[in-house]
Amino acid sequence: MKRRILLVDDEVAVLLTLKAVLEISGFDVDTAASGREGKVKLRSNPYHMIITDMRMESDAAGAEVIAAARSASYHPAIALLTAYPLADEDWQTLGADKMLVKPMHTQVLLQQIEKLLSSHEAKLRLTPVPAPTAKPSSKLTKPVTLRTSRPSVKKTVSKRSPARTVALKSQSKKATKKSVAKAVVKSAKP
Repeated sequence: MKRRILLVDDEVAVLLTLKAVLEISGFDVDTAASGREGKVKLRSNPYHMIITDMRMESDAAGAEVIAAARSASYHPAIALLTAYPLADEDWQTLGADKMLVKPMHTQVLLQQIEKLLSSHEAKLRLTPVPAPTAKPSSKLTKPVTLRTSRPSVKKTVSKRSPARTVALKSQSKKATKKSVAKAVVKSAKP
């Protein structure tokens, strides 16, 4: 299975050159020419790695792409590609796993990408990832127990039935009003 990489950079020459180098090396590569486009692709497709430039349509565009990649359910490795190196604590605070400084020799770049992918995959294997939750179908729903005003009475309804839940709440309110009214009437009788 080919590993998928998303390249995000507003410099078309860099984008196309890196894409060609990575594809020749066996990667499946998508590109985005802006942070905005990169965030859209992150939501639409799973990737093993994201490589993003820092400064694109705005100075914060790269940080926004990193944040979007960090929140992706498939947990990609993230590399920050920049011509303006940041201090280690700065790019790590942004959430990147590695900083790549351009220009870079092709062989060094490929070695760093392979190393990052390997260490990231090992880290993912060691980190327990919660099992994906399936959306319940209308046939298979988890019952929810609702209590009415009397603790001894329970009604079970489906999570997928908001109309039924509203109806039960309405019945519960009516029952409470009736019992309050009866109590008032009883207390008013001599």
